[in-house]
Order: sequence, then structure tokens, then C-alpha cells
Amino acid sequence: MGLKTLGGEKLMRGSMVSRSRMKLWIIRAMTSVLLWTCLVQLTALGEMWGPRVLKGWPSCFSQESAAALDVKLFPEVPARVLPPKRVYKNNGYLMVSCNGGLNQMRAAICDMVAIARYLNVTLVVPELDKTSFWADPSEFQDIFDVDHFITSLRDEVRILKELPPRPKRRVELGMSYTMPPISWSDISYYRDQILPLIQKYKVVHLNRTDARLANNGQPLVLQKLRCRVNFSALKFTTQIEELGRRVIKLLRRNGPFLVLHLRYEMDMLAFSGCTQGCNNEEVDELTRMRYAYPWWKEKIINSELKRKDGLCPLTPEETALTLRALDIDHDIQIYIAAGEIYGGERRMASLAAAYPKLVRKETLLEPSDLRYFQNHSSQMAALDYLVSLESDIFVPTYDGNMAKVVEGHRRYLGFKRTILLDRGFLVELIDQYNNGSLTWDEFSTAVKEAHAGRMGNPTKRLMIPDRPKEEDYFYANPEECLQPSDEQLSSM
Repeated sequence: MGLKTLGGEKLMRGSMVSRSRMKLWIIRAMTSVLLWTCLVQLTALGEMWGPRVLKGWPSCFSQESAAALDVKLFPEVPARVLPPKRVYKNNGYLMVSCNGGLNQMRAAICDMVAIARYLNVTLVVPELDKTSFWADPSEFQDIFDVDHFITSLRDEVRILKELPPRPKRRVELGMSYTMPPISWSDISYYRDQILPLIQKYKVVHLNRTDARLANNGQPLVLQKLRCRVNFSALKFTTQIEELGRRVIKLLRRNGPFLVLHLRYEMDMLAFSGCTQGCNNEEVDELTRMRYAYPWWKEKIINSELKRKDGLCPLTPEETALTLRALDIDHDIQIYIAAGEIYGGERRMASLAAAYPKLVRKETLLEPSDLRYFQNHSSQMAALDYLVSLESDIFVPTYDGNMAKVVEGHRRYLGFKRTILLDRGFLVELIDQYNNGSLTWDEFSTAVKEAHAGRMGNPTKRLMIPDRPKEEDYFYANPEECLQPSDEQLSSM
């Protein structure tokens, strides 16, 4: 009797458990069906309020307000069309360390991209000089838009931000090869001398890369690639670009402006040995500075002789006379694209008297705007570069790297007016005017006649076989990349 009761109780409990499980399953099934039905209904309602629920917006929002929020919070960005990747057999990796100031490094980067493309190697984003006179700690990505640089050239050459693990390990173990390439070398030098080294060591590191690819005699495809890197791929960072646009806007608000690249800073004068107009104390200071830098090889310099040979930057006083002789408007804004002028206000007095609307980035912007750029000379130079490109007139007083690269870029932008001063001839005329041998009218006429064909107009790049340092610089006149001017088209 007891056994029967116990068995019955077990059966009853098993039956109850089964019914409970069945009810739970039914509830779950009905809940799933109900939720699915709700979801289908919400989707069917569509534009009414369903999408807002799915996106997490409260249903009380109107369609218009939701659309306004979408526009405000998620502005449409045009799709960036990337060039297709170039597929090629990688011969190895090329590392590059650039030397010099911003524009010297800029030209070197263009050369190295062209060389990497020709050799079918992978280029690592170039390292910038941090040990030069300016001691600028800026990395590539601090000055240039590194992602744009990489992606915009992907149809030409593979560029990486750093070496992959295996080749990086080879470098760490000292199994790579480092060397400075020979200056002004033809591309065949890189094919015959550098490529075998890359294939042997897998990683080659080229240092001191300025002026390492010849100006002339290179394949047209490489010449055009040098231009593409310079004028398209090397885009400054958003921060630099935006600040440059602000400076240009401030200048444009007050009319046309001239950019004067007044290369009269202390380092330039010490390096060149040009001391025209300096007092004895300044001459001694500049001489001490020249001897302090062992890599400035020329120590004993005849300043007067060098000036007569046209190898010195024009002084602020000589610049003022020249601009007046060229009939540059007295009221035009003159933006000084340079560092601190040696001699300060004393040396700038005559230029300021002739052209009172002298401005600099430091006078146009608030100190807070430039705080980020302080002690970063290359970033400051990048601002001056952008303003120089947009100016109505560009006048360099010395043919250094910035003067040359800006000249070439302005040619590329449609042969914008760039006054290329004949310094040797000018100082001779200036001396004759100062000693009374020439009247002002005679002086002015001679200056204008001498520079009539030196306004950045189309010219043939001067080629001097076996004397590359004396021929025209590719980046000052990249004629293979330039559109013919209206005058050239009319004469065809």
C-alpha cells in the first residue's frame, strides 16, 4: 500500500514537471512570436517612427527634427576615391633620413618617392632632420598629412609608416645597410648601385638625401612623379592648412599683398659670411657663430667680394631701394616670410619707411594661435610657404631652397608673378646710385629693364652637362609638369 502511494506521488510530480515545462515553452514561443510581430509592425510603419525606435531616438521626435539631427550630427562627407593599389614584386625596403630645412627636405622626399617607384621597393615614411641648426623635433606627421601622403600615391609605390616585424628585426640586428647616395646622380645610379644593395640586405637606409637625383635627363614618368608628390601628395596637416588660410584671409581683407622672403636671419649671414651694413660687433658675432658649426665648411670669407658676385642675400636697405625702383605700390601690404631679422628695427627702418604696411604672422595672429608652433621652425616655415603661394607677388632676396621651391610651385599654379632678383647686377646699380653715379630715374629704369624677363614667366630650364650645381634646379622650374601659358599657346 505504501509502495503504491509512493509510486503515485512520483508519477504525479513527473506529470506536473512536464506540464510546467510545456507551459514555459509555450510562454517563450508566444513571447517570441509577439516580439517578432512587433518588430515587423515597426518596420512596416517605416518612416513614421520605426527607424527612430531602432536608432534609439524617442518616438516624440518629428520626422523633420530627426532629419535635422542627422544632418547636424552626421554630416555627409563625400566619399574619398582612392587610386587602385599598384601591384608589383617588392624588391625590399627603403628607409630615408632627410637633412636640412623644410623645403630642402620637401624636395628630397619627392626624389626618394620617385626612386622607390623606379626600383620597385617599399618606402618607409621619411624621417625628418632634428639635428640641423634649427633643431626642430617635428616628425613627418607633424608637418604633412601622412595618411594622404600614403594613400594618394598607392597607385605608384607602397609606403608604410614603419617597417614590418621581420625587416625591422633585421635593422635591430644590424643586418641593414646605411649610406648617403652620391649627389646629383642619374636614376641609373640607383638601379645599378642601390638596387643590388637592397636586394642583398633587404633594407637600405639612405641618409643626407638632399639634391641626390639629377635635375635633367630623367625619364619623363619620374619627372612627373616628382611633381605629383610635391604639388599633390605633400599636403600640410589640417592644423597648418587652417591657420594658413586664416592668415591669407586676414591679408586679403585689406587688399593685395606681396610676400617678401627676406633671408636676413643670423644663421644665413653667419653661414654665408655676408656682413654688408653690419657693425664690428655684429661681424665678430657672426664669425664666431660660423666657427661654432663644424659642418659649415667655409670659414674665411671675403664678404665684399661675395656680395659683388651676387652670392649674398640683399640687405633690408637694398631690398627697399629695389622694390621702389620696380614701382611696387607704396601702400601694398608686405608680408615678411622669414625668421627674426638680424639687427632688428635698426636694419628694418628704411624698408618700414618705404613700405609702412609691413606685417608678419606674429603681428596678424594672437600669440595663442602660434603657441603650438613655437620652437618648430619647419611648421612655421610651412605657414610662410602657404602664404607665399597665395600672394599677388612673391619676392625672394636670396635663392635658397624655399625661394626655389615656392618659385616652382607658383609656376605650376599658373606662372604667378615671382620677381627673381639679379643680385649681382642689383648691388652694382645700388652702389652707383648711392655714390651719385646714377640718378634715381636712371637707377629705376635700369632695374626695371634688368628684371622684365625675371617675373616667373615660362622659360627653358638651363642645363649644364657635368656641372649640375650651376644649372637650374628642377623644383624651381619643373617644366615637364607645367601647362603652357597663354603667350605660348598663342604663338603655336
